[in-house]
Amino acid sequence: MKTTVVVPAFNEARTVGGVVRGLRPVCGQVIVVDDGSSDGTAAAAAAAGATVLRHGLNRGLGAALGTGITAAVRSGADIVVTFDADGQHKPEDVSRMVEPIAAGRADAVIGSRLLDRRKMPLTRRLANWIGNALTWSLFGLWVSDSQSGLRAFSRQAATELEIRTDRMEVSSEIVKEVRRHGWRLAETPIEPVYTEYSLSKGQGFLVGLKTAGRLVLRRLMG
Repeated sequence: MKTTVVVPAFNEARTVGGVVRGLRPVCGQVIVVDDGSSDGTAAAAAAAGATVLRHGLNRGLGAALGTGITAAVRSGADIVVTFDADGQHKPEDVSRMVEPIAAGRADAVIGSRLLDRRKMPLTRRLANWIGNALTWSLFGLWVSDSQSGLRAFSRQAATELEIRTDRMEVSSEIVKEVRRHGWRLAETPIEPVYTEYSLSKGQGFLVGLKTAGRLVLRRLMG
């Protein structure tokens, strides 16, 4: 089965090359979506061996994921994995994400950083719990790490997935899609790599408030 990994990236020239090089031995294809970066993100990704797609302007995480997942399906992927560009995820966790789908037990998999809470800083645990609670209250499905960037989808799920939000709220929207389609969901523990750089890439308080507001609007719009 062909596994394609989609890596959304915005100004990640510092880390994206290493991420791509780590991923290439564990998947059939790496697609990096350069979301309007002003640094050398696209060049670094291409030099490392990725297929690079570019947005002329920064459109946001949701838009980048939508572009990448659509391209992965069109390229013949049987399983599509999403993976952050900041070095937070370990390439060896990709096989753990793929296994429940390849075995026919799941349609979608979320890599949970919270199944072992000791591996996540307290501030991140609190922020994620709030995100989980908001996602549950709006969309009716509780998952342990709704904001995780490491996910996997079967080809059918990736084809059916409808992403209508452009920015960070896409993580909760994906949970909504799991519930809407009745996909079989698995959660797999993953081991994040927290560095000063990767921690700087998370949602701040104001961004979190904006994300919450967009989620409420998305729910009201159906």
